[in-house]
Amino acid sequence: MTDDLSQYVLPGGQAIQPLPKVSLHDHLDGGLRPATIIELADELGLSVPRREADDLGDWFVEQCTGGDLVAYLATFDLTIAVMQTAHGLERVAREFVEDLAADGVVYGEIRWAPEQHLTRGLTLDETVEAVQRGIDAGIDAAAARGHRIRAGQLVSAMRQHHRGREIAELAVRHRDRGVVGFDTAGPEAGFPASLNKEAFEFLANAFLPRTVHAGEADGVESIRGALVDGRALRLGHGVRIVEDIQLVEEGSVTRATLGAVAEWVRDREIALEVAPSSNVQTGAWGRAIEEHPFDLLYQLGFRVTVNTDNRLMSGTTITRELALLADTFDYDIDDLAVFQLNAAASAFLPLEDRDALAELIAEAYA
Repeated sequence: MTDDLSQYVLPGGQAIQPLPKVSLHDHLDGGLRPATIIELADELGLSVPRREADDLGDWFVEQCTGGDLVAYLATFDLTIAVMQTAHGLERVAREFVEDLAADGVVYGEIRWAPEQHLTRGLTLDETVEAVQRGIDAGIDAAAARGHRIRAGQLVSAMRQHHRGREIAELAVRHRDRGVVGFDTAGPEAGFPASLNKEAFEFLANAFLPRTVHAGEADGVESIRGALVDGRALRLGHGVRIVEDIQLVEEGSVTRATLGAVAEWVRDREIALEVAPSSNVQTGAWGRAIEEHPFDLLYQLGFRVTVNTDNRLMSGTTITRELALLADTFDYDIDDLAVFQLNAAASAFLPLEDRDALAELIAEAYA
């Protein structure tokens, strides 16, 4: 499956792909090139459901488009299986960064769970080091093509495996060697942030930034836990924050009343890492982009950002997600600039670097 990014333009004719973008929520094991999966699978003696790259890309989208998060997550069995060697991790990370750069991304945070890549003998530290070598190579390769990009690792702990403290310590060990923050992923319902409270306290004491998957497959209480127990600075998805917003029709005017959690998230400008296509695929909210609460949250003043979640599973890019939102909600380039400035302000970067990123975006979108 291929996608011509040049086809996405705003009503005024402005192409979206060349505009600088910030990617905050993009999973390494959800962004592989189909051709790479086939080649790595052959090297490891693994079978794939389809042998042609385009057909395999279509298969992933088909499997993930049904409103079922469990079925969606099952496709990762294949991508993770080909990422069990240093060679595989390096290659996937390098191509991942190259593909981000081709999409116009100038800063990307790449999240992944090292604990899922140990079946062929690698240690946790070796996996992080391999991914960093790939990221560095991808940055260099992009630069050779005239694309400037910066990228960092978000090390994720899988909720269901109960290794939060161990993975938190791993993230801190590598904070000066590519890791910019910590995340928890995996099944949300039944696995509240409180299960990893010790890890989050350790990270807070180490001053390592944290984002938590919440408000995707579970509701407001999950978000509350991410904020209170997880001390989250951002929310992975967070779209079900709308369950804490009451809309009342008063004649021709619709008024919104925010609950305590929604009010806290909005007023403290806690970024929502929204991935519209993925949210529709997994049933996080709505059955079509038109039903997605993105515009409501934007109009109410939440710090919304636009992300892909898993480019392979959704057959998407940030360029495509921005085009979908612009077409659905009649956004113009000024709106798209707000989304990118929101992301820049929420990046796990030093203040000076965030300011420089915001300046780059403001100039390009002016």
